[in-house]
Amino acid sequence: MTIKQALKQKNRLVQHLNELTYRLHSSNSTVVGNTKHYSASQTLSQIYAVVDELTVLKTLIHKANSPVYDKIFLMSELKSLVKNLKALDCTEGVVTDYYSRNSDVKIEKEVEINVVQKDNEIAFLQLRIDELQEELDTFNATTEIELPVEEVE
Repeated sequence: MTIKQALKQKNRLVQHLNELTYRLHSSNSTVVGNTKHYSASQTLSQIYAVVDELTVLKTLIHKANSPVYDKIFLMSELKSLVKNLKALDCTEGVVTDYYSRNSDVKIEKEVEINVVQKDNEIAFLQLRIDELQEELDTFNATTEIELPVEEVE
């Protein structure tokens, strides 16, 4: 199984876990006499089994990704930086002071980084993020991980 396949399987397990958790919450306390479609106790047992499977899979993915952690961490930091840059106030010129009690107060603002520079920085960072993602996609598609063999009793 490749890392790419393992990541898809992890996502399916997470979705299944969410469904089981919803089932647990919705089937545990019911009105006396109403039909119970699921057993909360059996559902909880299923949750434990999925958690165990998910833990094994996440551990294998984690170990297999060690050669590219630098790329994973860099991409995460660049995404965070893009998010912060998008929120950067680039207001300049004469504007209304919204914090004043008098709505007629005008102030003049100047910026060190204008909106065009901000947009260019974001575009540059996004290109780098895309390059890193492509490298990681290739790594994930070509790197095999070995699933543990189930012990037969």
